[in-house]
Amino acid sequence: MGRNQRRAIEVQGASIRILSHPSGDYISLTDMVRNFDGKGALIEQWLKNKDTVMFLGIWEQINNPIFNSHEFEGIENEAGRNSFFLSAKKWRDRTGAIGLIASAGHYGGTYAHKDIAFEFGSWLSPKFKLYLIKEFQRLKDDENDRLKLGWNLQRTLAKINYRIHTDAIKETLIPPTVSKKRALFVYTNEADLLNVALFGLTAKEWRKTKPEFEGNIRDHAPLEQLIVLTNLESLNAVFIRQGLSQSERLRKLNEIAISQMRTLISANNIQRLK
Repeated sequence: MGRNQRRAIEVQGASIRILSHPSGDYISLTDMVRNFDGKGALIEQWLKNKDTVMFLGIWEQINNPIFNSHEFEGIENEAGRNSFFLSAKKWRDRTGAIGLIASAGHYGGTYAHKDIAFEFGSWLSPKFKLYLIKEFQRLKDDENDRLKLGWNLQRTLAKINYRIHTDAIKETLIPPTVSKKRALFVYTNEADLLNVALFGLTAKEWRKTKPEFEGNIRDHAPLEQLIVLTNLESLNAVFIRQGLSQSERLRKLNEIAISQMRTLISANNIQRLK
């Protein structure tokens, strides 16, 4: 489970972990009961229920091609007795089930596939289940939005190789070389350091020269400058960790910005984004 992605949602004051697993999203039952009286004992109580065992068995038969139905029949016959006990580990070991996971360590506890977790939520509290579904769906919507954004960015970056035809545009986009005097100036905001390296101006200086424009200098930058800016942000973090002075960082970032902009502008296979 170490390589599986873990996230969390907040449901009625409880932080509930969610595990991305090859079989789908698994929700922590251990976290779900954290604010209920009985806590972990509620999971054991739910698993003792004969209706629960039947539900788990049907879910496995639908979703798990290697589910051991013969072992399931034996467990189903035992369910409901006072001496009957079923844990996620026992269920998994005996039947080859995939719907429940028992995890140890920092992220330990009992996890269930979302279908099963929602069923457990109904057993705990219908109100809790509704909030659980709502927050889970909100998480999925946010993740889908990020995936769409990432896909659009990839598509955009694939189209970025364009040719800028006029010398005037070239002269506008290629950053001016930072002077020695400018390099020695202390910038309290690292964002302004990057602005000077790429645009040749601080945010305040830009606003003075463009009073008719709303927003900031980056809002009006063409896409190629924004791409170079992203690279500069990463490099600046590296230079800071290396202990370079601000003036050294500014000189290096300015040289890199000029080089990268020239490369973008002079590329023969570049087509302007439409």
